[in-house]
Amino acid sequence: MNNKTLAIVSYITIIGWLVSFFSSNSPRDPLVKYHQKQSFGLYVIAIAYNVIVQIVARIIPSLASILSLVSLVFLILIIIGAINASKEKETPLPLIGKIFENKFGFIN
Repeated sequence: MNNKTLAIVSYITIIGWLVSFFSSNSPRDPLVKYHQKQSFGLYVIAIAYNVIVQIVARIIPSLASILSLVSLVFLILIIIGAINASKEKETPLPLIGKIFENKFGFIN
């Protein structure tokens, strides 16, 4: 796969991220590395958010539907990230992207 494809695939579920991570050559292309960091950070936050929502839903069931609607934000961020990767831009994701630009040292 070429670098643009690997960057896009990193946004397609955790399995896509793993395929992108293990398929890319070391040292990684800067575009692939950037989008792997962005998508991994997005998935970490999405998983943490869903765990919190599940806990709150057990305690206050009426809030569950409202909080689950916020999960659509993660889908929108995935789409934005994949579009940025397809345009070969290293643009951070809205809201959370700046946090992950220099994190995750294992992605080299």
